Amino acid sequence: MTLALFTLHLRKHLKKTLQRVTDFRSSGCVYAGSVLPHLSSPLPGPPPAAAPLSRAGRPRAQAPPRRRRCRPLGGPGPGGWRRRLLTAWRPRGTCSGGPGAGPSPPSATMSTTLVSVLVTAHRTVCLDDEYEWKGPFYFIQGADPQFGLIKAWAVGDTNNGDDEWKEEIKLTEQAVQAVNKLNPKPKFFVLCGDLIHGMPGSQWRKDQERDLKNVLKNTDQDIPLVFVSGNHDIGNAPTRETIDNYCKSWGDDYFSFWVGGVFFLVLNSQLYFDSSKCPELKQAQDVWLNEQLAVAEKHKCKHIIVFQHIPLFLREPDEDHDYFNLEKSVRQEIMGKFHKAGIKAVFSGHYHRNAGGSYRGLEMVVTSAIGCQLGEDTHGLRVVVVTDEKIVHRYYSLDELSSQGMEKELLDMLAKKI
Repeated sequence: MTLALFTLHLRKHLKKTLQRVTDFRSSGCVYAGSVLPHLSSPLPGPPPAAAPLSRAGRPRAQAPPRRRRCRPLGGPGPGGWRRRLLTAWRPRGTCSGGPGAGPSPPSATMSTTLVSVLVTAHRTVCLDDEYEWKGPFYFIQGADPQFGLIKAWAVGDTNNGDDEWKEEIKLTEQAVQAVNKLNPKPKFFVLCGDLIHGMPGSQWRKDQERDLKNVLKNTDQDIPLVFVSGNHDIGNAPTRETIDNYCKSWGDDYFSFWVGGVFFLVLNSQLYFDSSKCPELKQAQDVWLNEQLAVAEKHKCKHIIVFQHIPLFLREPDEDHDYFNLEKSVRQEIMGKFHKAGIKAVFSGHYHRNAGGSYRGLEMVVTSAIGCQLGEDTHGLRVVVVTDEKIVHRYYSLDELSSQGMEKELLDMLAKKI
């Protein structure tokens, strides 16, 4: 091939690559809550080869950064990582999700530097420096924006009455604006399930998802979004198909990540509520969870914190089972495992009211809804401060957080040196 012909092919190739990247940025697709930023800016190089771990917790050899195909359902695949941010969002049109699968990098021909910081594996997001404790930080927890429930609850038809969600849009916009105004910025913003009201296969589900994403993409690009699956997101009795569809839209249904020496676990609690239609997926999550807790023990993390949609219990560890908590025997098994692993807190939603209790040093925190309220609480968010010794949290109404921000006591905790 002549030099002139080679140059022509190269120009065409680069033009197509640039167009793909431009199309991705302009489509509104997001990773970790905002359009993938600064594609042309210098990004950090690959982490040291010893940093990533295998599912068994052993060091995993690093291949040269490259685009990898998405694996089939049930196997590990590439995930999404925006610079120093968390995995959360898979844009439409990428490979299928499901257990082990994550969002693919948007272009097969991006620079090796960019690809190296977009790859995660085995449902774990990690950067070498996030294993280290750096001092107090905080995050925001929200739950149940549940687009469509306010109208459905008002008319008494929770199955088919969710054809309007203007109020939820306003409330979620207010929540995003309140979080964006906070100074210093939170490390991340986690939504603990029931993102929308429409169950899998229902009439308004796609429209509700679209409108929620349109609101959430206005989150400050430096504040990652983390999503937790709820029963309305994957169904009361989820199937492999409903979980796969959730993963396509929102990312993995369970995964782990590190922030400042603290290990976070995101669980699919619906697999503990009713896994009758996908028992193999519950078993896979159980195996993965045991492996993750073993990894946490080896790393001697500062704290372990869990996010899930359905609470273990609402007020008492031995309370009776109902729609809003897990069945007693399942609950006891999980609580025993969490206590043994030294987990400090479980944050959940689902109840649409604030509640909580404790079990042998494990705090169960139940956070009320951004959307429809079923009790006396107001629409709100929870601010969670993580210090060297403890985890402190307070629930704020959206109006209070928007107008006043965080109280001085919490800010003083953040200002405290290591």
